[in-house]
Amino acid sequence: MNKNLWLLAIAQGLFLTNNVTFIAINGLVGLSLAPLGWMATLPVMGYVVGGALSTGLVARTQSRWGRKVSFQLGLLVAFVSALLGAWAVADKNFWLLVTATVVAGYYSANGQLYRFAAAELALPAFREKAVSLVMAGGLLGAVLGPNLASRTRTLTDMPFMGAYLALAVVALVSMVVMTWVHFPPAAPKTVGADGKVDEGRPMSQIMKQPVFIVAAGAAALSYGVMNLLMAATPLAMQVCGFPFDDAALVLEWHVIGMFAPGFFTGHLIKRFGVLTIMGWGVVLNAVCIGIALSGQDLHQFIGALFLLGVGWNFLFTGSTTLALQAYRPEEKDRAQAAINFFVFATMAVTSFASGALVTTQGWTLLNMGSLLPVALTGLGLAWLGWMRKQQAA
Repeated sequence: MNKNLWLLAIAQGLFLTNNVTFIAINGLVGLSLAPLGWMATLPVMGYVVGGALSTGLVARTQSRWGRKVSFQLGLLVAFVSALLGAWAVADKNFWLLVTATVVAGYYSANGQLYRFAAAELALPAFREKAVSLVMAGGLLGAVLGPNLASRTRTLTDMPFMGAYLALAVVALVSMVVMTWVHFPPAAPKTVGADGKVDEGRPMSQIMKQPVFIVAAGAAALSYGVMNLLMAATPLAMQVCGFPFDDAALVLEWHVIGMFAPGFFTGHLIKRFGVLTIMGWGVVLNAVCIGIALSGQDLHQFIGALFLLGVGWNFLFTGSTTLALQAYRPEEKDRAQAAINFFVFATMAVTSFASGALVTTQGWTLLNMGSLLPVALTGLGLAWLGWMRKQQAA
């Protein structure tokens, strides 16, 4: 870990502070303002839809101005969108709240690239550990996010308005941190015999590779399952009669599970192989669903969401490491944008589905439905493993 990686880990933690606070409050604020109950998680969905819509724009800003400028633009948008959220609460305007979260998606599309930037701040032999350790910075969000939501929700007369104002301050702090990070200069672009800049292979060719298919699929499906269950948890716990502080505690343990393994996931990948660790992520997701189906006591919510977080860490860190094998340096902006688009598109569907399913079908059916993407992820890993054995033979 060098200075730049430490600073990027802090930025990752502040990014996750924003995400966790959004997850903790957007569904509840949406429920209080929405015209219909099933629309409660539309603000959560708006955040990821905004991220999906922003991936192409972020790729262009990254390519044109580099990592640092693009990341700072994302943080400026985070600041503005947090103020919009506070205004929406003060005005009791549901659609303004949805707009604020869609705008905030631009910040999310930038923040999702922190993990790829981490690989560029370390020597090639340590890329797996660099990605894993920067993601471990999310522990800051695990502790700060739920507590920020809990302690600032009554800061003003309007419930949760203070939380959005606090997120504006978090964005400003992150902007200061980002000014100290020094990213390596972009690789010089090569010019072909025809005088055009070589941008690498077409995206259609990159996306046909089995390694890209599995990396993108595992990233999207692991985030989809995690988002499906995490976004629904505060609503499910409210239905069960738990106070908001208990929901914040469950989310805190969930995010600890997401990022605490970052201190050793990279080492495990180096030792046992990326597909093996991702396979264990699938197993942990299945165990999480089993615990969630066993009952609705507080310890079951905590246990299920904690294992969901660990399983996500194994799968998402592994898919990021796997993706590094799918593209060349000159292709990175387009390839990373494509992967993040699949992630955000899946999250958009699951954000909407989580609110609709938990309010109409219940917590049990929501968990049973999550078994399908978990199984698809496992099949994808098995297919890639079989393909690699065939090639080796």
